[in-house]
Amino acid sequence: MAKTEKDRLEMIRAVQKELKYARFIHTLGVAETAAALAVRHGCDIHKAETAGILHDCAKYMDVSKMESLCRKEGLEISPLERGNPALLHSKAGSILARTKYGVEDPDILEAIRYHTTGKPDMSMLEKIVFIADYIEPGRDQAPHLDEIRKAAFEDLDKALCMILKDTLSYLRENEREIDFLTQKTYDYYEDRIRTLN
Repeated sequence: MAKTEKDRLEMIRAVQKELKYARFIHTLGVAETAAALAVRHGCDIHKAETAGILHDCAKYMDVSKMESLCRKEGLEISPLERGNPALLHSKAGSILARTKYGVEDPDILEAIRYHTTGKPDMSMLEKIVFIADYIEPGRDQAPHLDEIRKAAFEDLDKALCMILKDTLSYLRENEREIDFLTQKTYDYYEDRIRTLN
């Protein structure tokens, strides 16, 4: 986590060097949105912003390097993750955040690790980064964005469930494989919301 403004700016500059321009702008949007959600929901703003800055830090790493990094750290790679940078960059990013960017806070590292698939019983920080990645201002293609953005500042679980539902619908409609963790996360939060209501 960036301890000073100088550390924060150095981290941003370092990440900028690793990302394409559009992805860097997305990253800044995620960091800003995560910070805003943290303020709204009483989460640590610095942790949220740091996780937002670093969430895609491994996005353009070669997929074989991602796999090697995960194996070296003892992180299991599912059959669907193998050769799939869209899924694997989250796990690789959590390792890179620690080894390259000096982040030791497990809350931040877990938020980076699960920002793509989610997981059942996420921490507040994990939810915030997952949601911020989907709703940051540069996003404009997903359905129901206005409703999800509104929900995100009222009820994190509801927003999370809405995102997962739309993601699963998109994957099914486009005949794409669904990561078991994404489905499991949706089932968990759908059941949780139903139980509370």
